[in-house]
Amino acid sequence: MRPPAILFALCLVCGSASAQQTITVSPSGKLRSITAAIAAARPHDRIVIKTGVYREPTIVVAKPVEITGEGFPVLDGQSARPIMVITADSVTVHGIHFRRVGTSFVEDWAALRVENAKGCSLENNLIDDAFFGIYLARVSQCSIKGNVVRGRNSREMASGNGIHIWQSSQIDIARNRISGHRDGIYFEFVRNSTIAGNVSEKNLRYGLHFMFSDDCRYTANVFRSNGAGVAVMFTRRVEMIGNRFENNWGSAAYGLLLKEISDSRLERNVFSRNTVGLVADGANRLRALENQFSDNGWAVKLEASTDEALFTRNNFTDNTFDVSTNSTQPSAKFAGNYWQDYAGYDLDRNGIGDVPFRPVRLFSVIVAHNSPTIILLRSPFVRLLDTAERIIPALTPELLADASPAMRRFRW
Repeated sequence: MRPPAILFALCLVCGSASAQQTITVSPSGKLRSITAAIAAARPHDRIVIKTGVYREPTIVVAKPVEITGEGFPVLDGQSARPIMVITADSVTVHGIHFRRVGTSFVEDWAALRVENAKGCSLENNLIDDAFFGIYLARVSQCSIKGNVVRGRNSREMASGNGIHIWQSSQIDIARNRISGHRDGIYFEFVRNSTIAGNVSEKNLRYGLHFMFSDDCRYTANVFRSNGAGVAVMFTRRVEMIGNRFENNWGSAAYGLLLKEISDSRLERNVFSRNTVGLVADGANRLRALENQFSDNGWAVKLEASTDEALFTRNNFTDNTFDVSTNSTQPSAKFAGNYWQDYAGYDLDRNGIGDVPFRPVRLFSVIVAHNSPTIILLRSPFVRLLDTAERIIPALTPELLADASPAMRRFRW
């Protein structure tokens, strides 16, 4: 027999579960306003919104409830206001179509804004024509999953970010599709959070903009055709694994900019068809392992401010320039990488070239000092200069050489 105390506790649990109610909102029902439904709800009730178009003042959710849409009901901000603001813990919002958020140059209006809360879940929503899409401020332990966030793709000054996270921790952002915003995903002062399996493309500035956000991890994302690419700045201990940086073209564009970061890891990423694949500017103690650099203008631009970086087991194929640097005494090290342009030999057949490979071409040094000379790229004279420099290096940094180049391309 169960003790009376346990039976009493079970009764309390059963009673609280049975007390949960479902409140329905529909254009022709008893409750036609989401705000009225929230007012009628008790903590942890479920609010179901039926198909239709709802136009009402900004909805404030100040109690823990679940808000679910059936058939993607439309919450229309009429280009005049933010749509929903959440200030309570443990709020769930899913299956809703948000559209036409107003633009404000003094406030960050969003389709979904969460402030000073924890435990929220924002999943499988559609957001169209928003200033900011999803905005979290001073939030913890929240998930943002499976949403489609499509911005106006207008001027940068008149556009907010798709998913904007500020001063928050333990945020899980997964399987979202973001396009047409200023920055696809924006992190500032965020800790211990993950960005996984998202597609961020055709944003006006960055696919991901990441600042002052230590101990975060982003994996298996696609950042494609964004204005400048991806920027990770002023951050420590970031892991960047299995991402794709593609088709970021322009005079100031790159796949990934690492600026003033330390003790971070760049592993199994693909950098393809970018003006510059990777810019390492103050990327101290970076570990770049098993990445693919292909079809870029410059695969890696290594600034003098980067100390003790290590590049190993990476593939460099079909790039115009594999590596360029503005330093004559770089401390970065390249070891055991595959270089398509390596013309050395392997007499002992151990898979490692017997002579070092110098990835910095003389012509890349010339172009760095005089950009218009790039028009001479395919000329026989340039090939002669590069060949002479590789035989007797004089102007390229002697320390920046791969002493153990791989003879075969790596497969992962």
